[in-house]
Amino acid sequence: MQRTPFGELPCPIARSLERVGEWWSILILRDAFHGLTRFDQFQKNLGIAPNMLTRRLNGLVEAGLLERRRYQEHPPRHDYVLTDRGVDFRPVLLALMTWGNRHFAPEGETVVLVDAKSGARADPVLVDRATGRPLDGPDFRLAAGPRATERTRERLAASPWGTTVATSAIPTKRNRTRRSAGKPS
Repeated sequence: MQRTPFGELPCPIARSLERVGEWWSILILRDAFHGLTRFDQFQKNLGIAPNMLTRRLNGLVEAGLLERRRYQEHPPRHDYVLTDRGVDFRPVLLALMTWGNRHFAPEGETVVLVDAKSGARADPVLVDRATGRPLDGPDFRLAAGPRATERTRERLAASPWGTTVATSAIPTKRNRTRRSAGKPS
């Protein structure tokens, strides 16, 4: 059975899945956020076959989520370090962790998010940067972007999560402050 490539589909979720949609890739990114950088560290922590790990690391490098940095010449050895694009994946991991804790941890949570200064538990929610309002309520809908196809526009207009609001007011770029390579400040 041949795999359907998602990288060129006009859907941001499909294009994202093309880069990180295999569970090993997401677990490698999780471990990179935990400070692992070397092939043997990933292999030991994940119990993944070397050939599979090589493919997944190469895919994450090609997708721009990890950068390969040589630390030894003979034999050649590399660190795999999160790029800005990789660091941008952190909220996705946190949301997935929170969802998993809520729905698939009947034995109890093994990892939780806490405030680094106070130790208080955090309950992550996705909010609108401009208003601070949670995005999970009825006030926010999906709208066709400037490059949407007619099919996408029709699908969103018919969706309970979509709207036909004019996209002229939707900014195409966002301004934000970058943090350094995944390290907390």
